[in-house]
Amino acid sequence: MFNPVPRHAWSLLLMATTLAACSNDKPVSWQGYVEGEFVSVASPFAGRLEKLSVDRGQQVADGAPLFVLESDDERAARQQAAEQLRAAEAQLADIQIGKRPVEVAVTQAQLSQAQAQAQRSAAQRRRDEAQFEIGGVSRQQLDDSRATADADAARVRELQRDIDVARLPGRKDQLAAQSAQVDAARAALAQAEWKLSRKFVNATVPGLVYDVPFRPGEWVPAGSTVVRMLPAANVKVRFYVPETVVGALKNGQAVHIRCDGCAAPVAAKITYISNEAEFTPPVIYSNETRRKLVFLIEARPDPAEAPKLRPGQPVEVTQS
Repeated sequence: MFNPVPRHAWSLLLMATTLAACSNDKPVSWQGYVEGEFVSVASPFAGRLEKLSVDRGQQVADGAPLFVLESDDERAARQQAAEQLRAAEAQLADIQIGKRPVEVAVTQAQLSQAQAQAQRSAAQRRRDEAQFEIGGVSRQQLDDSRATADADAARVRELQRDIDVARLPGRKDQLAAQSAQVDAARAALAQAEWKLSRKFVNATVPGLVYDVPFRPGEWVPAGSTVVRMLPAANVKVRFYVPETVVGALKNGQAVHIRCDGCAAPVAAKITYISNEAEFTPPVIYSNETRRKLVFLIEARPDPAEAPKLRPGQPVEVTQS
């Protein structure tokens, strides 16, 4: 049967190990492992994967194309929205300038004809009034002549008002309503363009392509990860130190990371120190002495050296 080692025994063993390390003039080290904060790249819309521009293990730059989903529907919607915007803008411009010059010219020609007719009917009225005084025409003929002259004069005034109105822009309420239509059409076009752009996905940060779950021709559900990336800035090392050491460490402090296959130590800085003690860490890569209670420390390597480390890789951390 396994008998647990008393806590004071762990303390004695840790002290003995520390003294031995000091006697050998070796720096104190702590065991840890590499962890990655992955970035899952996806599109908010579903579609067939039309093009995959990257593969696993490839380093990509910020802004590099990653993948393209089919976009026939989105292209058609954008074209429709663009045409609707052009139509709304044309209607607004038409209201703002009033009738076209050709339409005004037609009314102007009608006015000229009406003015000539009004002049003739006015002259006839004057003649009939003179003839009526000497008994040359009847009262009925005089009344008809006066009515015709009045009607022709009224027609002239009507056409003059039509021309004045034709040269005016639309009413304020018409302009406001059509302006709102233009704004709505412009917003619809912006939305259509945004939806189309979501089918062409680029990298937002530089990093290493870790996985590509889909291949060209496959159907990709909305929100599904198409490219899984690990930016260099998202690589960190987690390690545990005893309570006798944690007080001497601080955020921003430089440490060195050693790993199998690393030609030289990797420089890193402490970015997180746990405020609470934890039990023995769940993963231990060393057969050296453990301490019952430890504190979690996180350090991030220099982005230029981060590609040397791989998530899950055991490492050894020492103070600089």
